[in-house]
Amino acid sequence: MVTKAILVSLVTLATAASSTAVATAVPTDPSSSDSATGAEALPKVVYTAHRGGALEVPENSMSGLTATFERGHAPVLDIDIRMLKDGTLVAMHDATLDRTTDSHGPVRALTLREWRKVRIQPSPVLSGRWPPEPPPTLREILDRFGGRTPLMLELKDPKGLDRLTTMLRSRKLTRSVYLNTNRLRLAVRAHRRGLLTAVWRSARQLPGDHPERWTRNVNILSVDHETPAPHIRRALRSGIHHIWAHTVNTPADRDRMLKHGVRGIVTDVPSLLGSRPAVRHPAAP
Repeated sequence: MVTKAILVSLVTLATAASSTAVATAVPTDPSSSDSATGAEALPKVVYTAHRGGALEVPENSMSGLTATFERGHAPVLDIDIRMLKDGTLVAMHDATLDRTTDSHGPVRALTLREWRKVRIQPSPVLSGRWPPEPPPTLREILDRFGGRTPLMLELKDPKGLDRLTTMLRSRKLTRSVYLNTNRLRLAVRAHRRGLLTAVWRSARQLPGDHPERWTRNVNILSVDHETPAPHIRRALRSGIHHIWAHTVNTPADRDRMLKHGVRGIVTDVPSLLGSRPAVRHPAAP
Protein backbone atom coordinates (compact mmCIF):
# COMPACT_ATOMS: atom_id res chain seq x y z
CA MET A 1 0.00 0.00 0.00
CA VAL A 2 1.19 3.51 -0.77
CA THR A 3 1.03 6.01 2.07
CA LYS A 4 -0.77 9.33 1.76
CA ALA A 5 2.57 11.13 1.97
CA ILE A 6 3.92 9.24 -1.03
CA LEU A 7 0.76 9.87 -3.05
CA VAL A 8 0.87 13.61 -2.32
CA SER A 9 4.50 13.74 -3.44
CA LEU A 10 3.68 11.77 -6.58
CA VAL A 11 0.88 14.13 -7.53
CA THR A 12 3.23 17.11 -7.27
CA LEU A 13 6.00 15.42 -9.26
CA ALA A 14 3.78 14.00 -11.98
CA THR A 15 1.81 17.19 -12.53
CA ALA A 16 4.99 19.19 -13.01
CA ALA A 17 6.60 16.75 -15.43
CA SER A 18 3.94 14.90 -17.40
CA SER A 19 2.68 17.80 -19.51
CA THR A 20 6.06 18.19 -21.23
CA ALA A 21 7.77 14.83 -20.83
CA VAL A 22 5.01 12.68 -22.29
CA ALA A 23 4.98 14.38 -25.65
CA THR A 24 8.75 14.46 -26.11
CA ALA A 25 10.42 11.51 -27.81
CA VAL A 26 13.99 10.46 -27.20
CA PRO A 27 15.87 10.81 -30.50
CA THR A 28 17.07 7.60 -32.07
CA ASP A 29 20.60 7.16 -33.33
CA PRO A 30 20.98 3.73 -34.97
CA SER A 31 24.77 4.03 -34.92
CA SER A 32 25.00 4.52 -31.17
CA SER A 33 26.80 1.88 -29.11
CA ASP A 34 26.44 1.04 -25.45
CA SER A 35 30.02 1.82 -24.45
CA ALA A 36 28.97 4.88 -22.43
CA THR A 37 26.01 3.20 -20.75
CA GLY A 38 27.48 -0.16 -19.83
CA ALA A 39 27.72 -1.86 -16.45
CA GLU A 40 31.03 -0.17 -15.70
CA ALA A 41 29.38 3.25 -16.09
CA LEU A 42 26.79 2.75 -13.33
CA PRO A 43 27.04 5.20 -10.40
CA LYS A 44 27.91 4.06 -6.88
CA VAL A 45 24.26 4.20 -5.82
CA VAL A 46 21.97 3.16 -8.68
CA TYR A 47 18.28 3.97 -8.94
CA THR A 48 16.25 1.68 -11.19
CA ALA A 49 12.73 2.61 -12.32
CA HIS A 50 10.68 -0.54 -11.66
CA ARG A 51 8.31 -1.13 -14.61
CA GLY A 52 9.39 2.32 -15.74
CA GLY A 53 8.32 3.88 -12.43
CA ALA A 54 4.91 2.30 -11.99
CA LEU A 55 3.56 4.65 -9.30
CA GLU A 56 4.54 7.76 -11.26
CA VAL A 57 3.86 6.79 -14.89
CA PRO A 58 1.84 4.14 -16.76
CA GLU A 59 3.86 0.98 -16.25
CA ASN A 60 5.78 -0.49 -19.18
CA SER A 61 4.52 2.26 -21.50
CA MET A 62 6.54 4.25 -24.01
CA SER A 63 5.23 7.57 -22.69
CA GLY A 64 6.06 6.49 -19.13
CA LEU A 65 9.56 5.32 -19.99
CA THR A 66 10.19 8.55 -21.88
CA ALA A 67 9.01 10.68 -18.97
CA THR A 68 11.16 8.76 -16.49
CA PHE A 69 14.18 8.93 -18.77
CA GLU A 70 13.84 12.69 -19.18
CA ARG A 71 13.34 13.37 -15.46
CA GLY A 72 16.75 11.78 -14.95
CA HIS A 73 16.33 10.38 -11.44
CA ALA A 74 16.82 6.72 -12.43
CA PRO A 75 19.66 5.80 -14.81
CA VAL A 76 18.28 2.27 -15.26
CA LEU A 77 14.87 1.54 -16.79
CA ASP A 78 13.26 -1.77 -15.80
CA ILE A 79 10.77 -3.27 -18.28
CA ASP A 80 8.87 -6.57 -18.24
CA ILE A 81 9.03 -8.59 -21.47
CA ARG A 82 6.62 -11.24 -22.76
CA MET A 83 6.25 -13.06 -26.07
CA LEU A 84 3.26 -12.96 -28.41
CA LYS A 85 1.84 -15.86 -30.38
CA ASP A 86 3.99 -14.96 -33.40
CA GLY A 87 7.17 -14.64 -31.33
CA THR A 88 7.20 -10.83 -31.06
CA LEU A 89 8.65 -9.62 -27.75
CA VAL A 90 6.54 -6.93 -26.06
CA ALA A 91 6.41 -4.92 -22.82
CA MET A 92 3.90 -6.35 -20.34
CA HIS A 93 4.15 -7.52 -16.74
CA ASP A 94 1.06 -9.72 -16.39
CA ALA A 95 0.32 -12.87 -18.36
CA THR A 96 -3.06 -11.34 -19.27
CA LEU A 97 -4.16 -7.96 -20.59
CA ASP A 98 -6.89 -7.50 -17.97
CA ARG A 99 -5.23 -5.30 -15.32
CA THR A 100 -3.36 -2.69 -17.35
CA THR A 101 -5.17 -2.41 -20.70
CA ASP A 102 -8.61 -1.99 -22.23
CA SER A 103 -8.52 -5.60 -23.48
CA HIS A 104 -8.78 -9.03 -21.90
CA GLY A 105 -7.21 -12.47 -22.27
CA PRO A 106 -3.70 -13.90 -22.40
CA VAL A 107 -0.88 -11.90 -23.93
CA ARG A 108 0.48 -15.11 -25.49
CA ALA A 109 -2.69 -15.52 -27.61
CA LEU A 110 -2.16 -12.31 -29.64
CA THR A 111 -0.33 -11.62 -32.87
CA LEU A 112 1.51 -8.36 -33.46
CA ARG A 113 -1.38 -7.03 -35.57
CA GLU A 114 -3.80 -7.72 -32.72
CA TRP A 115 -1.36 -6.24 -30.20
CA ARG A 116 -1.41 -2.93 -32.05
CA LYS A 117 -5.11 -2.58 -31.24
CA VAL A 118 -4.59 -2.85 -27.46
CA ARG A 119 -4.52 0.37 -25.43
CA ILE A 120 -2.94 0.93 -22.02
CA GLN A 121 -5.26 1.98 -19.21
CA PRO A 122 -3.24 4.16 -16.77
CA SER A 123 -3.62 3.33 -13.09
CA PRO A 124 -6.11 5.57 -11.24
CA VAL A 125 -3.43 6.53 -8.69
CA LEU A 126 -1.47 8.39 -11.37
CA SER A 127 -1.68 12.14 -11.81
CA GLY A 128 -1.21 13.99 -15.06
CA ARG A 129 -2.51 13.37 -18.58
CA TRP A 130 -1.31 10.31 -20.47
CA PRO A 131 -2.04 9.62 -24.14
CA PRO A 132 -3.91 6.51 -25.33
CA GLU A 133 -1.22 4.19 -26.66
CA PRO A 134 -0.50 0.54 -27.36
CA PRO A 135 2.03 -1.22 -25.13
CA PRO A 136 5.40 -1.03 -26.92
CA THR A 137 7.30 -3.86 -28.52
CA LEU A 138 10.83 -4.62 -27.37
CA ARG A 139 12.10 -3.51 -30.77
CA GLU A 140 10.57 -0.07 -30.22
CA ILE A 141 12.08 0.18 -26.74
CA LEU A 142 15.56 -0.77 -27.92
CA ASP A 143 15.35 1.58 -30.90
CA ARG A 144 14.48 4.48 -28.60
CA PHE A 145 16.56 3.84 -25.47
CA GLY A 146 19.22 1.29 -26.45
CA GLY A 147 22.72 2.68 -25.96
CA ARG A 148 21.36 5.80 -24.23
CA THR A 149 20.66 4.44 -20.78
CA PRO A 150 21.06 1.02 -19.11
CA LEU A 151 18.03 -1.23 -19.43
CA MET A 152 16.89 -4.12 -17.25
CA LEU A 153 14.61 -6.53 -19.11
CA GLU A 154 12.72 -9.04 -17.01
CA LEU A 155 12.06 -11.88 -19.42
CA LYS A 156 8.81 -13.52 -18.32
CA ASP A 157 8.86 -16.14 -21.10
CA PRO A 158 12.15 -18.11 -21.13
CA LYS A 159 11.39 -19.26 -24.69
CA GLY A 160 12.11 -15.69 -25.79
CA LEU A 161 15.78 -15.85 -24.77
CA ASP A 162 17.17 -16.68 -28.22
CA ARG A 163 15.23 -13.88 -29.89
CA LEU A 164 16.21 -11.42 -27.16
CA THR A 165 19.88 -12.39 -27.47
CA THR A 166 19.80 -11.88 -31.23
CA MET A 167 18.23 -8.44 -30.84
CA LEU A 168 20.82 -7.29 -28.30
CA ARG A 169 23.76 -8.64 -30.28
CA SER A 170 22.61 -7.08 -33.54
CA ARG A 171 22.34 -3.68 -31.82
CA LYS A 172 25.60 -4.12 -29.88
CA LEU A 173 23.77 -3.71 -26.57
CA THR A 174 25.10 -6.71 -24.66
CA ARG A 175 27.07 -4.48 -22.25
CA SER A 176 24.27 -2.11 -21.27
CA VAL A 177 21.19 -4.35 -21.10
CA TYR A 178 20.63 -6.78 -18.24
CA LEU A 179 18.44 -9.85 -18.52
CA ASN A 180 16.50 -9.89 -15.26
CA THR A 181 14.80 -12.98 -13.86
CA ASN A 182 13.77 -14.82 -10.73
CA ARG A 183 15.00 -18.07 -12.31
CA LEU A 184 18.66 -18.83 -11.76
CA ARG A 185 18.74 -21.38 -14.60
CA LEU A 186 17.59 -18.75 -17.06
CA ALA A 187 20.30 -16.38 -15.82
CA VAL A 188 22.90 -19.10 -16.37
CA ARG A 189 21.65 -19.68 -19.93
CA ALA A 190 21.70 -15.94 -20.64
CA HIS A 191 25.21 -15.54 -19.22
CA ARG A 192 26.48 -18.34 -21.45
CA ARG A 193 25.15 -16.36 -24.41
CA GLY A 194 27.24 -13.38 -23.35
CA LEU A 195 24.49 -11.31 -21.72
CA LEU A 196 24.64 -9.37 -18.47
CA THR A 197 22.36 -10.95 -15.89
CA ALA A 198 20.34 -9.81 -12.89
CA VAL A 199 18.53 -12.15 -10.50
CA TRP A 200 15.91 -10.99 -8.02
CA ARG A 201 14.93 -13.02 -4.98
CA SER A 202 12.01 -12.69 -2.58
CA ALA A 203 12.19 -12.46 1.19
CA ARG A 204 11.05 -16.08 1.28
CA GLN A 205 13.59 -17.33 -1.26
CA LEU A 206 16.82 -15.64 -0.19
CA PRO A 207 17.27 -17.40 3.20
CA GLY A 208 17.52 -20.74 1.38
CA ASP A 209 19.76 -19.47 -1.41
CA HIS A 210 23.53 -19.80 -1.83
CA PRO A 211 24.45 -16.63 -3.74
CA GLU A 212 28.15 -17.25 -3.17
CA ARG A 213 27.77 -20.03 -5.78
CA TRP A 214 26.34 -17.63 -8.37
CA THR A 215 29.26 -15.25 -8.87
CA ARG A 216 30.18 -16.61 -12.32
CA ASN A 217 26.71 -16.17 -13.77
CA VAL A 218 25.04 -13.26 -11.94
CA ASN A 219 26.10 -9.62 -12.33
CA ILE A 220 23.37 -8.16 -10.11
CA LEU A 221 21.50 -9.75 -7.21
CA SER A 222 18.41 -7.84 -6.10
CA VAL A 223 17.14 -8.70 -2.63
CA ASP A 224 13.67 -8.00 -1.26
CA HIS A 225 13.91 -5.09 1.20
CA GLU A 226 11.79 -7.09 3.66
CA THR A 227 14.40 -9.86 3.85
CA PRO A 228 15.84 -10.29 7.39
CA ALA A 229 19.09 -8.40 7.84
CA PRO A 230 21.38 -11.45 8.34
CA HIS A 231 20.44 -12.80 4.90
CA ILE A 232 20.98 -9.39 3.29
CA ARG A 233 24.45 -9.24 4.84
CA ARG A 234 25.17 -12.77 3.59
CA ALA A 235 24.24 -11.68 0.08
CA LEU A 236 26.59 -8.70 0.40
CA ARG A 237 29.43 -11.06 1.32
CA SER A 238 28.65 -13.44 -1.56
CA GLY A 239 31.13 -11.97 -4.02
CA ILE A 240 28.46 -10.77 -6.45
CA HIS A 241 29.59 -7.28 -7.39
CA HIS A 242 26.22 -5.49 -7.45
CA ILE A 243 23.70 -6.08 -4.64
CA TRP A 244 20.50 -4.08 -5.06
CA ALA A 245 17.20 -3.95 -3.17
CA HIS A 246 13.59 -4.07 -4.39
CA THR A 247 10.91 -2.78 -4.40
CA VAL A 248 11.77 0.24 -2.27
CA ASN A 249 9.19 3.03 -2.22
CA THR A 250 9.91 5.15 0.87
CA PRO A 251 12.95 7.23 1.87
CA ALA A 252 13.10 5.35 5.20
CA ASP A 253 13.34 1.95 3.52
CA ARG A 254 15.89 3.30 1.05
CA ASP A 255 18.11 4.65 3.81
CA ARG A 256 17.82 1.43 5.79
CA MET A 257 18.94 -0.64 2.78
CA LEU A 258 21.82 1.74 2.04
CA LYS A 259 22.90 1.40 5.67
CA HIS A 260 23.14 -2.37 5.17
CA GLY A 261 25.53 -1.71 2.27
CA VAL A 262 23.21 -2.22 -0.69
CA ARG A 263 24.15 0.07 -3.57
CA GLY A 264 21.14 -0.20 -5.88
CA ILE A 265 17.52 0.80 -5.28
CA VAL A 266 14.74 -0.61 -7.47
CA THR A 267 11.70 1.60 -7.01
CA ASP A 268 8.26 2.45 -8.37
CA VAL A 269 8.83 6.10 -7.37
CA PRO A 270 12.21 7.11 -8.84
CA SER A 271 11.41 10.83 -8.87
CA LEU A 272 10.37 10.75 -5.22
CA LEU A 273 13.45 8.87 -4.00
CA GLY A 274 15.96 10.17 -6.51
CA SER A 275 15.09 13.82 -5.87
CA ARG A 276 15.52 13.51 -2.10
CA PRO A 277 19.08 13.06 -0.83
CA ALA A 278 19.79 9.72 0.73
CA VAL A 279 21.39 9.41 4.13
CA ARG A 280 24.92 8.26 3.41
CA HIS A 281 26.25 5.28 5.30
CA PRO A 282 29.47 3.29 5.04
CA ALA A 283 29.12 -0.20 3.65
CA ALA A 284 28.25 -2.83 6.22
CA PRO A 285 31.14 -5.09 7.26
